[in-house]
Amino acid sequence: MIHIVFNESEVDLMKQVIEMDETLVGDVLQIKDDFAVGPLANIDTKEGWQARLEWWRGLMQGSPYAAELVGSFDDRETVNQIKAKLDANPEEELWIWMGQNQHDVTGYYWLMPNFKEYQGRVMVLYMNNLPFINEKGQIFYPSWLHEIQPKEFVKAKKLARPITLSEFEIDPDEWRKIAEENATVRILEGGKKIAGKDESFYDMEILKNITGEWQKATRVLSNTLNRMKVKTGDVFLMWRMKQLINNEKIEVTGDMSKAWKDFDVKLGGGKKVEAISEENTIEG
Repeated sequence: MIHIVFNESEVDLMKQVIEMDETLVGDVLQIKDDFAVGPLANIDTKEGWQARLEWWRGLMQGSPYAAELVGSFDDRETVNQIKAKLDANPEEELWIWMGQNQHDVTGYYWLMPNFKEYQGRVMVLYMNNLPFINEKGQIFYPSWLHEIQPKEFVKAKKLARPITLSEFEIDPDEWRKIAEENATVRILEGGKKIAGKDESFYDMEILKNITGEWQKATRVLSNTLNRMKVKTGDVFLMWRMKQLINNEKIEVTGDMSKAWKDFDVKLGGGKKVEAISEENTIEG
């Protein structure tokens, strides 16, 4: 059994789950790219893949993650490893675990064109609008797998079902449409429906957490990540913050070309968030 997850925290989570249920014993692999943001045009070509790497490399500048991280892994190689294992053992199954969020769902779509020949041996577990029990004993509807307790995760294995032949026909077509649209931001609108959005989609989330007083950019970033309902990664959000600075929506002091911790921000030009919102509405 091979388990696929889409977030680093879920690798350890799956290992905890496996310790609790030996019927799930198997390799745990992660698809590491975030296909919910960034260029996807011609991603199935060498040139398209390289263009995406260069885009990420630009965003990583000044981040706490070394720019060398981009290109240090290759999800295509992970796919090749999985195929080799499936070919070597006809009894092997692939289980794809995903939460109800655009990060996991776009990762699932990217995977789909690769495994049609293994139909019947590829299982999906999609936690879509499903209730779970949290640590306080309350019912909640998780968006991310890491929100689910390991003991509840064990129960979730009952949801595993084979990806149908019809899905192997339809979902790769959906992925091609998503890639051809090539929106900078992609969000989940329910079910497995992915909608493309402009690169400024998250700007208001950032602006809502900036005041007329100077704050560390990293504090604004942290507050935004914690408060926003539709999540994205810190690297993308910091890139958008820098774009807002370049567009004079945000004032800056310090050197934003260096580390994230090296500059402070506040609202630019004395504008209030409400005014910026109205301005964006008029311009949009």
